[in-house]
Amino acid sequence: MLFTSYGFLAFLAAVLVLYYTLCRRFQWQLLLAASYLFYYWSGPKNLIFIMVTTVTTYFAALKIGHYGEISAAYIKENKAKLTKEERKAYKAGMKKIQRKWMLACLFLNLGILAVLKYTNFAIANINFFLDEFHAGEPISFKNMILPMGISFYTFMAVGYLVDVYRGKYPAKKGLFSFALFISFFPQVIQGPISRFDDVSDDMWADHKFDRRAVSFGLQRILWGFFKKLVIADRILTAVNMIIHDPATYDGIYVFLGMMFYALELYADFTGGIDITIGTAELFGIHLKENFHRPYFSKNIAEYWRRWHITMGTWFTDYIFYPISVSEPMLKFNKFARKHFGEYIGKRMPVYTASAVVWFATGIWHGAAWNFIVWGMMNFVVLMVSQELEPCYKWFHKHFSVDGTLWYKMFQVARTILLMSSLRMFDCYRDVPLTFRMFGNMLVHSRIPQLFDGRFQTLGLAAADYLILFVGLLILIVTSLIQRSGSVREKIAAKPLIVRFACWYGLFLAVLIFGAYGVGFDSSQFIYNQF
Repeated sequence: MLFTSYGFLAFLAAVLVLYYTLCRRFQWQLLLAASYLFYYWSGPKNLIFIMVTTVTTYFAALKIGHYGEISAAYIKENKAKLTKEERKAYKAGMKKIQRKWMLACLFLNLGILAVLKYTNFAIANINFFLDEFHAGEPISFKNMILPMGISFYTFMAVGYLVDVYRGKYPAKKGLFSFALFISFFPQVIQGPISRFDDVSDDMWADHKFDRRAVSFGLQRILWGFFKKLVIADRILTAVNMIIHDPATYDGIYVFLGMMFYALELYADFTGGIDITIGTAELFGIHLKENFHRPYFSKNIAEYWRRWHITMGTWFTDYIFYPISVSEPMLKFNKFARKHFGEYIGKRMPVYTASAVVWFATGIWHGAAWNFIVWGMMNFVVLMVSQELEPCYKWFHKHFSVDGTLWYKMFQVARTILLMSSLRMFDCYRDVPLTFRMFGNMLVHSRIPQLFDGRFQTLGLAAADYLILFVGLLILIVTSLIQRSGSVREKIAAKPLIVRFACWYGLFLAVLIFGAYGVGFDSSQFIYNQF
């Protein structure tokens, strides 16, 4: 169900009314029922997969917690009898049992994700080699439909299970209440990827109707609608024209499409997250922010700390750090320092773990080589930037530009251009074509090409460009204001007439200038595909 559809608004209104009129002790049960109904509408068969992930993760976590309790109780009772070595050996043995339960559950649930998401990708690559070497008949593709949000809820389940294994918090008691954490309907579509301890205080608590909280939630939803319908879905028309006809739209139009896509992706993804967070706020549940003004970043490393924050921290906590401190990596670190010197040796393990993370990030975004190459290109740019750090320090030492406004603007523009260039792999979805169009952009871009008639064929009228320009200005101004605190808080402190003008004006903008009707596509959110 599309967030911006009338069906979702009616569904949300009905759930919200019931939520605050029912007895408060049944609120989380209502949310669970609503979440499963919401997920049922995406396809009844999809319920099987989310239920399997929920049940297996729940019971595996209970088993891990149970063995942890047994270990702690045994050590406490026999502390005086056991030597230090015996206690250590007993703990190691119990930890090994816990690890087996964790790995079995991870293997099952990540295996479900891998089979559903990557089987046809694997078949396509096998068929390529069969054809190249004339080694046999091609393998038939499997008719698999990827369940909605499977990457997001699987990662949430994995994070929860690993945290229980690490002893970060005890396993949740109550299968149905745990099921709400996995299936909570606002975030199951496109995140954020919540951690259990981030929502545990809110999700199962009793919530009284709070006019201010509900008002803030509706405001956040309205802001998301503005980004999605007024900006993202409008500019999508021009983006599709450019990337789907590379023979016609070359040269400077490649650059134009690249920048249009940067705006579309930001407005689409952050708009969806705004709706998600605002919807959760209506029910008194606070989700983690997923963006922190990423287009104000001064370098690519800072950009990735600000963009899709919950995904980045998930990969860091559950892939990068475990690999970095694993026994094989420690041995590799020692080997590398011995054979390649201290400078290279100490970097190789970090770069190896980073390469794994970025490969996983790429293939998580999609089962296609363009996403893998996109991920590895991010890795290369980050590593090169890190290796050039001494050059940056030398430059700033000899030229007093750091901190000046013009240099900050240069850094921001450089980061936007760099990230937009890498996203061309996402635009064209074909690796050779992406490199070809990037080269074409660099070599054949000319300003007069904008006046050769092709610009008028992008599907947007002059009024659309004016709306996009004003919308972009609103995004920029809002981001600048947000640097000193919440925009909603600032507006709430203003007189009634100002508050009314801001929110009613935004409502009218969505109603009047939203991309509806012929020529526009009120499309699904981009990150729904993941």
